[in-house]
Amino acid sequence: EQKLGTPKIKGRIHFDEKYTWVKNHWEYRLTAIDSKTKFVLAEIVVVERTLDACVAFLRQVKNWCYAQMLEQYKKELKKPAKKRKLTVFVSDKFGNYKSAWKKLFSRITKINFGVPIACKKFGLKHNNNSVERHNRELSRRFDALNFFQSHEGAQSTSTLCKVLHNYINPHTMLGGKTPAESAELILPLGTNKLLNLIEIARKVEMTI
Repeated sequence: EQKLGTPKIKGRIHFDEKYTWVKNHWEYRLTAIDSKTKFVLAEIVVVERTLDACVAFLRQVKNWCYAQMLEQYKKELKKPAKKRKLTVFVSDKFGNYKSAWKKLFSRITKINFGVPIACKKFGLKHNNNSVERHNRELSRRFDALNFFQSHEGAQSTSTLCKVLHNYINPHTMLGGKTPAESAELILPLGTNKLLNLIEIARKVEMTI
């Protein structure tokens, strides 16, 4: 997917998890989403939220978008540290999330750590609503399947949901645009978006 182009980050990057029942145990679907464009920048299904798993998850964001984060950092470097407008990550208080962010992004970005959805009522500006809303929508799709028979099945379904969300389905909060269009990642998909996306991805894969 990263060969199709680079989405422009316009908001804060929220990341969180949802539970997924796989055969006879729970697994986690980790998601990172841009709060303004609603573009899903990373997703992965893991058995446990270990530090290595969280690093692998956020590394998807780094591989895709690090160059523009670095450009923003360089642009703000002359300002006092407290006044720099850097890329901001938002997560709840799970420790491995912050450790993974620190390992990959701490030099050039900021993080609002330990921010639950309920914080809005206490006047805090940056709650985790964006990814929470996305996870609720994802839960409806996953619940319709009841449960998965394998880890691979859960991951494949998760990836397909991400593709449909980013490139195919118009988002109600984006005035009918898809998240990819909002993030200025424009592909010539025409009216038959899914078929054309498959054909574009196949051509890209054949050239790698």
